[in-house]
Amino acid sequence: MADIAAGGNTAIQVKGARELAKALRQAGADMQDLKDANRRAADIAAPAAKAKAPRRTGRLAASVRAGATQKAGVVRAGRRSVPYAGPINYGWPKRHIKATLFINKAAKATEPQWTEAYRAAVERIIQDIYSQTQGAAQ
Repeated sequence: MADIAAGGNTAIQVKGARELAKALRQAGADMQDLKDANRRAADIAAPAAKAKAPRRTGRLAASVRAGATQKAGVVRAGRRSVPYAGPINYGWPKRHIKATLFINKAAKATEPQWTEAYRAAVERIIQDIYSQTQGAAQ
């Protein structure tokens, strides 16, 4: 099975996600199910990132949101009106801004919850594939 990790790039990553997606696709999985699993994992980490976001006005915390693809669940912060999200999370030594890593810390803090949700979702997908192949074999 794929290794699951909270990466340093403000994303929840599944190591080996490409291989997992390919294997599931070849087995006949509905890839929307995998995207949904990634979304659920990101939905678990995003509220923790909002809570850990440094606050002056609250705009940074309000910009935190979950997203997903077939390959990853992603927690993002920032938008055009909040261009400082990256420097606040990662730091900007030239401007003497220290990294807070609030998104990374949130992903790590919620890792047991989102890895369990992800594991259960992948098991459901695999069970659905198995059920479909058993039905087709009869």
